[in-house]
Amino acid sequence: MKVEITDVFLRDGLQDEPVIVSTAHKLEIAGALVDAGLRRIEVASFVNPKRVPQMADAAEVVASLPAAPGVTYTSLALNGRGIQRAVDAGATDIQVVTSASQAHSNANAGQAIEDALAGLGAAVAEFPKIRFFAGISTAFTCPFEGAIDPTYLLRVVRAFKDMGITDVGLADTLGTTPTEQVMASLHHVRGAEPGLTYYLHLHNANSQALATASAAVETGVVRFDAALGGYGGCPFAPGAHGNIATEELVRHLHDAGHQTGIDEDRLAEAVRLARDVVAHSPAAGVLDPAR
Repeated sequence: MKVEITDVFLRDGLQDEPVIVSTAHKLEIAGALVDAGLRRIEVASFVNPKRVPQMADAAEVVASLPAAPGVTYTSLALNGRGIQRAVDAGATDIQVVTSASQAHSNANAGQAIEDALAGLGAAVAEFPKIRFFAGISTAFTCPFEGAIDPTYLLRVVRAFKDMGITDVGLADTLGTTPTEQVMASLHHVRGAEPGLTYYLHLHNANSQALATASAAVETGVVRFDAALGGYGGCPFAPGAHGNIATEELVRHLHDAGHQTGIDEDRLAEAVRLARDVVAHSPAAGVLDPAR
């Protein structure tokens, strides 16, 4: 089976690191990912730089990415202002994100889920030529509310469907959700809305993410997010662990006989570059406590 992996190191991988990686180094890592065979790369998030200073150069990164045939560069936005900034920078593929948990939505986006969705819906409608896809944070477990009822998750899925968005990513933001719970929630939303394309964004607290990925592939899920070196986390989700490592997921999928189009040796070079850049980048300072 062909499985597509989106590497999210440049966004999710860096947003929780206490360093500021230069634009030049981000572009170098993007090039290394392309050389390794990645065809979908998340490169930036257009969020408030006072809250996430690691993403302050999002516009410069997007505007400076080299053209690479067959490669899609994606960006993330939480609201209409972020979407406008992404479009102005030249982004063509934008992930709009909200939470399945009210408490996390308040912490991460500074507003209730309903307000976040209303703002996103209005903004998405303004840009019919942009390719939008959706991400739902804390889709299974919230650090403040605990397990998420799949019926709440389904409401958010349907809100994105009403915007005309057909690709929906479900995120285990903490990385602590048991495989059985992830699959039960996925089964619930797929059963109710089978016409959408679902992918998983897995963090990896207890080394269960590979098992979850395997279970999901068996049910036909063929898109996953991952990050070089297992970096990542959410600054506004206490206890969030790093992403499933791209190199581990690729090896796991290859060992199971699946195809990714990714060269493991070149991917290892990208991992070494990412680790070196993080280790030698200047400190980011302290996030704005007022958020």
